[in-house]
Amino acid sequence: MDNEIDVPSFFLCPISLEIMKDPVTVSTGITYDRESIETWLFSKKNTACPVTKQQLVDYTDLTPNHTLRRLIQAWCTMNASHGIQRIPTPKPPVNKKQISMLLKDASHSPLPCLRRLKSIASGSETNKRCMEASGAVEFLASIVIDSSNEADSNEGSGFELRTSASDEALSLLHNLNLSEHGLKSLLGFRNAEFIQSLTRVMQKGFFESRAYAVFLLKSMSQVADAVQLLHLKQDLFVELVQVLKDQISTKTTKATLQTLIHFSPWGRNRIKAVEAGAVPVLIEHLLDCKDRKPCEMMLVLLETLCQCAEGRAELLSHGAGLAIVSKKILRVSTLANDRAVRILQSVSKFSATPHVVQEMMRLGVVAKLCLMLQVDSGNKAKEKAREILKLHARAWRNSPCIPANLLSSYPGYV
Repeated sequence: MDNEIDVPSFFLCPISLEIMKDPVTVSTGITYDRESIETWLFSKKNTACPVTKQQLVDYTDLTPNHTLRRLIQAWCTMNASHGIQRIPTPKPPVNKKQISMLLKDASHSPLPCLRRLKSIASGSETNKRCMEASGAVEFLASIVIDSSNEADSNEGSGFELRTSASDEALSLLHNLNLSEHGLKSLLGFRNAEFIQSLTRVMQKGFFESRAYAVFLLKSMSQVADAVQLLHLKQDLFVELVQVLKDQISTKTTKATLQTLIHFSPWGRNRIKAVEAGAVPVLIEHLLDCKDRKPCEMMLVLLETLCQCAEGRAELLSHGAGLAIVSKKILRVSTLANDRAVRILQSVSKFSATPHVVQEMMRLGVVAKLCLMLQVDSGNKAKEKAREILKLHARAWRNSPCIPANLLSSYPGYV
C-alpha cells in the first residue's frame, strides 16, 4: 500500500491497527475486524472488550457492521489506482438454525453431515462456538459412544461405516477447541460414558484416532473436578500408558503425560497408574529423552507416582531407575533438578533399605547430591539434597564413593 495514502482511522481495527476486512460490532458498541476479535476472545480466552475493558454480555454475539464494510469497500475502489485492492464481501457465519437442521438430518447419513460440519468449523471461530451452542458436541459424542459400543458387540453390518464416522467425530471434537462448558458437558455426558468410549478408541482405534482421544482427555482433565477424577477406571490408565509406550507422536506423548499428571494427584489414581505399568515406561523413555520439556514432564509424573509405596517399589525394581533419575540432575533444568531430588528424597525417607542405601552409593547418587551443594542447582533442590545426605550420614560419611574435592560439602564433615 502507498505510504502517502491516509487511511481513515475508523477503518482500522483497534486491535491489529490494520484495515478491517470483516467489521463486526460487539455488545459494547465497539467495532473490530472479525479475525482479530475472534482471536482475542477464543484463542486467548478473553471475555472483555479490548477497548472499554467491559465484560461482554455475550462474547459469541458478533454483529456484522455492513455499513462500515461498504464504506471500506468503496474507499478501496476509489484508491485502486494506488494499488489498493477491494476487500471481498465476507461469507456470513453460520447460525444455530442451520446447524440444528443439519444435525436433524444426520441420522440418515452421518458421514456427509460430519464432513459438512468440518467444513463449517474451518470457516471461523464464531462458527465453532455456534456449533457448540447448537448441540453439535452432544451429537458428536453420541457417534463416538455408539461406535465404540458397536465395536464391543458382534460388529454387525455397517460397522466400518460407523467406525469411520467415529473417527471423523473425534477429529471434529478436537478441532472445535471446546470451551470449558463444552468440555464439562463431555465429562458428564450419558453418565460419563464418553470417557469409557475414549478408552475403547485408544484400545482399538487407528493411531490418529487414539491421538485425538488423548488430546480430548487432556483438555477434559484440565476442567474436571476431583469427584470426576476419583472415579476413573483402571483400563483408562492401562490405555494411556500403552499410548505412552507406543510413542505415536511427540505431541501425543506430551498430551498423554499431561493427562496422567492431571489424573495422578489422588492416591487411588497413582496406584492405578503404577499398576498400569507407568513407572518402567517412564524410566525407559527417560533413558533416551534429550529434550527439556518431555524430561521435565516425565520427572514430574514419576515424582508423583513415587509418593506411593507401589511407585517407589517399581522404581527400585528397575535396573536403571535410580541411575536415570540421578543422571538427569544438573543436565536438564532447575525444575528437573527439583523433581529428581524429590524422587530420591521419597526413596530415602520411606524405602531406604540397607541394600538401597548401598545402591545409591554404588550408582554415584551420593556424589551427585554432594555436587548439587556446590553448584547452582536451585535453592529448593539444594536443600532437599542436603536433607537426603543428612538422613543417611552414618552410612555415607566415610564412603570412598564421595570424591575428595566434595567432602567439604558433605553435611557434618569436619
